[in-house]
Amino acid sequence: MRIELNGARVETGAITLAELVAERGFPETAVATALDGAFVPRGARADTALAEGARVEVLTPMQGG
Repeated sequence: MRIELNGARVETGAITLAELVAERGFPETAVATALDGAFVPRGARADTALAEGARVEVLTPMQGG
């Protein structure tokens, strides 16, 4: 299916947000996720289904000051 990931159109075989995070090689415990503008906690990713055209943001924390 085609989704938007961090502003870029991508093709994915993932059906859940957790699968997408793993498929794309993001460190599961070190990222924040949002689906269609709504924050999705880490514990809910496996139960969060993706749909064609979904907008997903995967953010990593930045350090420094």
